[in-house]
Amino acid sequence: MALEMKTACMKCDGTLEDMGEAWICSYECTLCTPCTAAMSQTCPNCGGELLRFPRRRPRK
Repeated sequence: MALEMKTACMKCDGTLEDMGEAWICSYECTLCTPCTAAMSQTCPNCGGELLRFPRRRPRK
């Protein structure tokens, strides 16, 4: 089962573009690159490591 990326950063509420870069933890917390860098790649909710995850456009 794949992790589901959110469409907006949970910290700053900025929109995450379809082909842009985002960061995610195992609880599906999704953050933009600037917010992730500011938090030293640590999830504010679970304390876990955030990993880079490329967003892909949904298939039609």
